[in-house]
Amino acid sequence: MALNHLSLLRPLLCQPLLRHVRSPLTSRVSLRPLLAPDAVHHPAPAVCIRLYATKKAKAKAKGQSGKVNINSSLVEDIISLDEVKEDMTTVLDSLKDDFTRNLSIRTSPGALDHIVVTTQDGKFPLKQLGQISMKSPQLIMVNMSSFPEVTAAATRALRESSMNLNPEVDGTIIKVPVPKVTREHRENLAKVAKQLSNKAKDSLRRVRSNAVTQVKKAKEGHSEDTIRLVEKQIQQMADNIAADIDKQLAAKTKELLG
Repeated sequence: MALNHLSLLRPLLCQPLLRHVRSPLTSRVSLRPLLAPDAVHHPAPAVCIRLYATKKAKAKAKGQSGKVNINSSLVEDIISLDEVKEDMTTVLDSLKDDFTRNLSIRTSPGALDHIVVTTQDGKFPLKQLGQISMKSPQLIMVNMSSFPEVTAAATRALRESSMNLNPEVDGTIIKVPVPKVTREHRENLAKVAKQLSNKAKDSLRRVRSNAVTQVKKAKEGHSEDTIRLVEKQIQQMADNIAADIDKQLAAKTKELLG
């Protein structure tokens, strides 16, 4: 009988104790959803969320903060940044010219645009002397009727080019059979493109190195911070041209391999 009364009093005795122990925050705010009367409640684990910057965001922020843009007129007594940029751009232009002259797969009339004909009056592009057209995918025609006297010179220029052509003359018409382009030939051309781009980067590094050497010689009379910024500007210019070289190589490789 006494045990029965004690079991009835136990809930009443525990309520004041729970009020003292319970956290003030949990007593005011309840985060758990409504449960059905017969549902079993499992306390939800605490979740701590921390936001991290991605590697891409960090790299972008670092790149933006590290860029230099010096007014070239303010450092003319140290070095001409305009001339350095021009020398670096010349390297890129030379690579583009090499790609056009030496790495053609001969599938369009434009493939002969780089051919230069030597005449008694000087050197002229073939496209200025004759009308170039595609007779078929396997045959390019060059009509020399406007300058018939240089037909032989044009034929010689085609034969001596690096395109492995064997032109045939029919009056003032030069017929240029287009050799079949094999996969092996395309891959070899892609390798040559890689070699030419590497040579261009070597030339670019020489331009950068010469420019930095010139800047170092001008240390006297200028602060170390100024010299460092000029060197950083030169490196940044070289990096931009190197990126353009990579783009040219990627585009040419895609063109060659199809």
